[in-house]
Amino acid sequence: MALTGLDIYKLLPQTNCGDCGVPTCLAFAMKVASKQAAVDECPHVSDEAQNELGAASAPPQKLVTVGTGDKKLQIGNETVMFRHEEKFHHPPGIAVMVDDSEDVEEKAEKIAALHFERIGEEIFVDTVALNCSSGDGGKLLEAARKLHDKLGFPLVLMAADQAPLCQAGEELAELRPLLYQRGGPGEDLVATAAEKGLPLVVEGDLESCDAAAQEAKEAGVEEMVLCPGAVKPAGAVEFMTLARRAALQKNHRPMGYPTLVQAGMEDPALQSMEACRYVAKYAGIVVLTVDSPEYVLPVLTMRQSIYIDPQVPVQVEPGIYEINEPDAKAPLLVTTNFSLTYYSVLSEVESSRVPVRILAVDTEGTSVLTAWAADKFGAEQVNEAFRKTDALEKLDEGHRKPVIPGLVAVISGELQEESGCDVLVGPKEASGLPKYLKNEWDKLVG
Repeated sequence: MALTGLDIYKLLPQTNCGDCGVPTCLAFAMKVASKQAAVDECPHVSDEAQNELGAASAPPQKLVTVGTGDKKLQIGNETVMFRHEEKFHHPPGIAVMVDDSEDVEEKAEKIAALHFERIGEEIFVDTVALNCSSGDGGKLLEAARKLHDKLGFPLVLMAADQAPLCQAGEELAELRPLLYQRGGPGEDLVATAAEKGLPLVVEGDLESCDAAAQEAKEAGVEEMVLCPGAVKPAGAVEFMTLARRAALQKNHRPMGYPTLVQAGMEDPALQSMEACRYVAKYAGIVVLTVDSPEYVLPVLTMRQSIYIDPQVPVQVEPGIYEINEPDAKAPLLVTTNFSLTYYSVLSEVESSRVPVRILAVDTEGTSVLTAWAADKFGAEQVNEAFRKTDALEKLDEGHRKPVIPGLVAVISGELQEESGCDVLVGPKEASGLPKYLKNEWDKLVG
């Protein structure tokens, strides 16, 4: 049974020194009990107490590492059920399925192309699930090496039988693949994972996974991934939710591992939606069979959206951004430094091919209307941004006519008085910018 905060407090030095970053030992003990801190963060705790507190200070969900180097995948180690409580820390791996009997190099090229940029961040497929459909261990090894040479991504090696996986575990141990026997793992595969220190998939319903995880742990396997197997989407979500709840809320260690699920819907659009659901509901690795950008991009977007800190707005650096090589007669567009707003404006400006300067005003990462309502995007704040960046001085006198978003047209008069220059009101939505820049700007500046 987990120790309470008072149990932990009794084993601490009780000096209230604050060296752990917490004012009192009791407060630190409560953080350890709630899995928000590790006991070794106290520099004065005795070895005897540290050994006794080891179980209490261990995270409720194990951190599992697949692969090595800069591209390694780390999943698990989550501490909350819901993002509003804190945030989710380790984004799931998005894996595309590859069969060892197909053209592996051609498939690797398609996977490498699943790389996009969204709101200033690169999002991409970062894991490969290699299926041993041939049943040949040698062929699995050859395909795994080709994929790793081409992509360098972490590998999930999948097979119906344990023999090829045992062979791969022996010969590819330095790549640290995740070994996944469907319906398993068998005893030999457990032994291989334990000997080589490799992560292992445990498949089945909650009860069988519970028992198999305990057996594998006793055999020496430290890192595991739970998998519900071939179940319907509702069953997979239920499995992941209950497993996470058992680990985080009940401190049930056999369920304290991340999960792997395969999106199995045959229709590509439905499979994409299914995978998005798994990303939102606790998956550690999501395996896809689709590999077309239009179906993979929504999954990557969902991952990016779920695994940001909900309490910290995504924002760009305030300042001036020059697009399409503007001169002194180019328009000056004013917007906020909220990433989604800024990159929406940027995308439309780039597509218009009109030379433009964009002034991103520091609104602490909030959108136009939100910032205006909070008094962060008014005439005073915009004019201060003009002064800090010398934005108006970069323009010819006859073209000092900044364009503000149509949503905040109400500030135009006051901003004109503050800045001493004409202020133009642009479209309400970024999608209206290309037409505005091509058809309206020249008329407005005369």
